[in-house]
Amino acid sequence: MEKIYLDYNATTPLDPRVFDAMIPYLKTNYGNPSSIHSYGNIAKAALDESRERVAEFIGSKPREIVFTTGGSESNNFAIKGVAYSLKEKGNHLITVETEHASCLEVFRFLEKQGFEVTYLPVDSFGLIDLDELADSVTDKTILISCMYVNNETGVINPISKVGEIAREKGVLFHSDMVQAAGKMEVDLSELSVDLASFSSHKVYGPKGVGALYIKKGVNLDSLIHGGGQERGRRSGTENVAGIFGFGNACEFTKKEFKEEQDRLLGLRELLSENISKVEGTYLNGHPDLRVSNTLNIGFEDIEGESLVMNLDLEGIAVSTGSACSEGNVDPSHVLLAMGLQKKEAISSLRISFGRFTKKEEIEKIIHALPKVVERIRGIKEF
Repeated sequence: MEKIYLDYNATTPLDPRVFDAMIPYLKTNYGNPSSIHSYGNIAKAALDESRERVAEFIGSKPREIVFTTGGSESNNFAIKGVAYSLKEKGNHLITVETEHASCLEVFRFLEKQGFEVTYLPVDSFGLIDLDELADSVTDKTILISCMYVNNETGVINPISKVGEIAREKGVLFHSDMVQAAGKMEVDLSELSVDLASFSSHKVYGPKGVGALYIKKGVNLDSLIHGGGQERGRRSGTENVAGIFGFGNACEFTKKEFKEEQDRLLGLRELLSENISKVEGTYLNGHPDLRVSNTLNIGFEDIEGESLVMNLDLEGIAVSTGSACSEGNVDPSHVLLAMGLQKKEAISSLRISFGRFTKKEEIEKIIHALPKVVERIRGIKEF
């Protein structure tokens, strides 16, 4: 059976071009970039080149990029780093109920250490009230954290306006941009953002690599101490092969961005138009303010996990939401925050696609999904 992968928000396939670029740094250019001999110099040059590529991809300066093991570490580094470094100034933090677990769990951890956290609610589209955000800032507030693109619904948050509020209030602003990179243009030079998190495996690079953008002049407490790599901000020998793959992935994505986005939008509209014809369906998220590759849709009287398993039998891989919560029977915290009832939240499906998705594959799920829905509903009625 031909298998179809439609879970790109969980992880993207490694681009073969990226894999080829990484091979020399796995086989022959294996030096430690901190070594001063020729092997080390080659590895150091690869790091420098990759830092420049990532910086160009997100509109920052190379010196503002710190390589990490991925989005989760970057989020932990940003949030804890600010909390610990500014705890003498204040102990109040602001975030949003629909953030990724790698942010929310950090805030819950900090609450146990005496920090106060405001969790902003969202409307039925998954968007925050900017006036409520502004009113939540106190003289003890030291950080606002709000993701750019929601990983489950694809909804785009008003990051530019959030950043303006943070600037006006004199508060640092962190954004989890893991799901934004590659799906929309990210130019940090035009955004009032102090810290931003990125992940390689969301842009067709290898897993286990990410980056934290730290705006010049922002000071953070380090999470990992040791040899002082990454300009003393994140110790540990760098994953040269992975980082070089990340840099290449950013370069390819940037070059092909416009054409690819137009193609993905066409696929999403084709999919959305046909799935909406299935009886008892509803869209989760904003109809317009969302990235082009994501469709989160609910099906009345059907559990999302049943749909995932039955579609998998048809050779089609989709998900019910965040990959970090797969296998968890609890309903999506994102959908609940948007006002869905528990029954509605567990009846939802996330379909996400990307660079290697073909139109024929979208047509296959359009053909298969109504039959699967009918079959599951028929069994339930029986």
